Amino acid sequence: MPTPHLSIDGATATLCLRRPEQANRLELDDLEALHAHIAALHTTPTVRLVLLRGEGRHFCSGFHIDAVPGVDAPALFDALCTAWEALPCLTLAVLHGGVWGGATDWTLACDFRLGSLATQMAIPAARLGLLYHAGGMRRLVSRLGLGPAKRLLLAGQTLEADAMWAAHLLDELHPDAAALETAVGRWQHNLTGLAPLAVAGMKRHLNALAQGPLDAAAHAQDAARCAASADLAEGVAAWRARRPPVFTGE
Repeated sequence: MPTPHLSIDGATATLCLRRPEQANRLELDDLEALHAHIAALHTTPTVRLVLLRGEGRHFCSGFHIDAVPGVDAPALFDALCTAWEALPCLTLAVLHGGVWGGATDWTLACDFRLGSLATQMAIPAARLGLLYHAGGMRRLVSRLGLGPAKRLLLAGQTLEADAMWAAHLLDELHPDAAALETAVGRWQHNLTGLAPLAVAGMKRHLNALAQGPLDAAAHAQDAARCAASADLAEGVAAWRARRPPVFTGE
């Protein structure tokens, strides 16, 4: 069966889930393929944005938890989402249809999320007797707040698109698929034009701040690197000349 496919076009990579008949449910082979894709992205500095998509009617129904007896599904998904969150490039989830189970955490590990009115999310952990993984709970609380996290995990509620927007899970909510794709193009144009050194540094420290205090020494090191970069010189020159900057990540 087809595993997730990674394609790269210039500064944008697209990771597409390709099992629409099962609502893009993830199997063990998919998780292995995804870790390989993450490793490839770490060694491809020209990529500044990854679009996360799913084929068919639904985005993703999470991991097939009973596919492999004895597998610790929560731990596997926790490791995937933590690795995805640590990518230096920006990540944007294009959401449609159902976003269920561990797929909710994967989207929260993305930097941005766009959706349409057809989007909904749910985490059936309490209905299965499954304790949701620790990283997922951290992301739910830090991104959405304690109230929405409890609605999803403790009450087992399904959040429709408007509730996802109200809970700040979606950065933008669009009326239909066409409007969503237009927005994706706009975001792609903007995000790939930003300075990658500064973006990677700020992303790293913002994610760290969501878990605890700022590492002042690491922040100072990244700030010094940016201050000495060709990108900063280009950004200042472009600002003065009133032209779009052309950043190289150096």
